[in-house]
Amino acid sequence: MSMKPLLLAALLIASNALRANPPKSKKELLSSTGSHFDKVDHTKIQIVRDSWGVPHIFADQDHEVAYGLAWANAEDDFGTMQELLIAGQGRSGQLMGKDGAKRDFLLHAFGIKDIVDAKFDSVFTEEFKEYLDGYAQGLNSYAESYPEEVLLSGLFPIEGKDLVYGNVFAACIVSGGHNEVAKIIKGDYDGGSTWLGSNAMAFNPNKTADGSTILVVNPHQPMEGPFSWYEAHLCSDEGLNIIGGLFPGGTSVFLGTNENLGWAHTVNKLDLVDVYKLHMSDEKRREYKVDGEWFELDRRLTFLKVKLSNILTVPIPKLTYWSKYGATIRSKDGDFFAVRLAANQRINTIEEIYRMNKAKNFDEFYEALSMEAHPRYNVIYADKEGNIMYLNNGLIPVRNEDYNWASVLPGDTSATLWTEFHPIAERPQVINPNCGYVFNTNNTPFNATCASENLNPMDYPAYFGFEPGDNNRSTRLVELLEEYETVTLEDAKRMKFDCQFPDSSAFLSSVDNFMQLDANQFPEVAESIVKMQNWDKRVDKDNEAAGMYLLTYHYIFEKLGLGTETFIEGMDVEDNLFIEAVKYANMHLMEYFKTLDVTLGELQIHTRGDKEVGVGGFADALAASYSLPYTNGRFKTFVADSYVQFAQWKDGELKLESLHPYGASNRSWSKHYNDQMELYANQQTKSITLNKAEIYANAEMIYNPK
Repeated sequence: MSMKPLLLAALLIASNALRANPPKSKKELLSSTGSHFDKVDHTKIQIVRDSWGVPHIFADQDHEVAYGLAWANAEDDFGTMQELLIAGQGRSGQLMGKDGAKRDFLLHAFGIKDIVDAKFDSVFTEEFKEYLDGYAQGLNSYAESYPEEVLLSGLFPIEGKDLVYGNVFAACIVSGGHNEVAKIIKGDYDGGSTWLGSNAMAFNPNKTADGSTILVVNPHQPMEGPFSWYEAHLCSDEGLNIIGGLFPGGTSVFLGTNENLGWAHTVNKLDLVDVYKLHMSDEKRREYKVDGEWFELDRRLTFLKVKLSNILTVPIPKLTYWSKYGATIRSKDGDFFAVRLAANQRINTIEEIYRMNKAKNFDEFYEALSMEAHPRYNVIYADKEGNIMYLNNGLIPVRNEDYNWASVLPGDTSATLWTEFHPIAERPQVINPNCGYVFNTNNTPFNATCASENLNPMDYPAYFGFEPGDNNRSTRLVELLEEYETVTLEDAKRMKFDCQFPDSSAFLSSVDNFMQLDANQFPEVAESIVKMQNWDKRVDKDNEAAGMYLLTYHYIFEKLGLGTETFIEGMDVEDNLFIEAVKYANMHLMEYFKTLDVTLGELQIHTRGDKEVGVGGFADALAASYSLPYTNGRFKTFVADSYVQFAQWKDGELKLESLHPYGASNRSWSKHYNDQMELYANQQTKSITLNKAEIYANAEMIYNPK
């Protein structure tokens, strides 16, 4: 059957169904089902904006703080907050057209709404349900107060469950489930994944010069969009008192510090998703065999509402299936593949993060992690008692080691149908090493502290899928750590903001042939070749050779179809391509700058609104910057130090500093839209605090949400 008759039939069925059973509005549904939680009294909540516009939210109870967080975040970035809500409701196609419909398809394929609906009441505690309800009330109140900012009609009011839909959807993306689905649909399944980076370090009194404990938080994420960082302080009389970063629409602090402890996350490269090829019947179209027995696929039809223009949205029918292995999709070749992952099975990640926020000591923090709901991310932890930890965290299934879990698996045997996960005690972790430090830069978990106390990879199954080795950042950080017998807070800052590539790495070794070229044989570009061969391997913004390198390698990467992983893995480039790339760099600089003497900071900029500042950094430098071609021959950063926080516990006192790449607000008219950019470009920080009296004394604004 062609798509057109199928579409017309589907539209007719949907139209008749709607006439017979007209849907109630969300407002009617919520009022009819009701919430057993009381309406939040917004007059009991205070939002205190500091001089940088960062919201500090104070209330008696946690769920009241959640209300205030929702309101404050909406004041600063309501548009981005709605993206995740819309994705969780399966309406991204109405907002974003075909690209958004891909999100809606994933939501449907992974069965997220059905799974959350079935598990919500039993999985979450009543305390946390009330917390979610408070957040939902805050967002509903903002939407009601500013209806012109609502992106889709009928989106509000929401309830706590809507927040979980979006969170589980994000967890499936974070786990890489979308990559596997895309490969199946395209018919080019070949394994592999993409992921971004981050830095994190912790030092305890065994390593610090003054007996303090230091935590360095430094994710490298997109600086704008649904996975960018929003800084907030949450404080209640029920023990909540934490400041740090969360994604727009996040209900708790995702990484940060409370009075007693703090933590950072870095991305790890665990094998979190398995793909199975089902054994289908030749006679019955929807039957598949497992352990010699035939089963029928559950057929699931959905209508993706796709915006074609400002006045036309069309429902497009899409079929997915469900098997014993989970989400099942038919490839373009007619084969059926199942995608199995933890992210749509453990739906209470959002409560685990809340418990981490409220932990008062190491035992309580570890107990929160033992909920085992967080699908991935390394944890670097520190606390006021001097405890530090590295944990390679993730929901890894207990798998049969007779199979190759890095490839497509046979979907006809229960031997590949895992049902349990490795408990937290079986995941790689280093707690309180004698040398006094732990770190991670997205490198192997088997280089997380001093060499004598590192873990042994032979103690863990290969199917965990660990990173194979080190990168430029971990290699450079080890070089720096070996220079310091003891570490101060200023030393930790220097390490985090370091602009030096290591003495050696896979990338640097792979370009050694270029470094040995006789520049005199290429008089047209000899000056530039010599400049690059004399490069001191620094990528600070005043470095001219680094600017030349940026142009040269961007040209090579484009030519060979390489990505930023090349800075870790190296590349194989012939001499003639190097020379071709240097010629391009020269032409580029002369065309746009009229000179070859151009610094990295002149070439690579950080920009927002009407403000532009030059910045240093390369991909996979400790001071990382990922940039793309922009205007007037320059490059614009889009992934870099997306949030920075330093925490130090010393003599019972907590010192906190942080840095956002832009500012506290995503509103272009706000003075806090880009007021941290100069600090950012100069690798400086701002002071922050959890001290209530100090916050009120220096407040820029104090008010109640509506």
